[in-house]
Amino acid sequence: QREVVDAFLRAARTGDFDALVKVLDPTVVLHADAAAEEMGSFPTTEGAVQVASMLAGGAQTARRATVNGLAGLVWAPGGRVRSVIQFTVVEGLITAIDVTADAERINGFDIAVLDT
Repeated sequence: QREVVDAFLRAARTGDFDALVKVLDPTVVLHADAAAEEMGSFPTTEGAVQVASMLAGGAQTARRATVNGLAGLVWAPGGRVRSVIQFTVVEGLITAIDVTADAERINGFDIAVLDT
């Protein structure tokens, strides 16, 4: 899972659309909670091409983390986690991306930021 999430992050940061599509399942779903949408996250989106189109060139300030023991990403300006990105990986492909910015929900996650 970590390898797939790292490949996702590299592709998103560099804007490598083709590499991004390769790590996404064709039926991938990106879902953001209401708090994340208020912060500017993308609305629910389905399909590898559609998700890659939105994310290519992004994630510049995302930091690698474990979230509840699984590979994920966080956005933590000033060291405070403001949003969490969780991935569902099946057979080497990302099938779901969940973005959470609700502070109460974030407080319930076990998060270890890996990038300093």
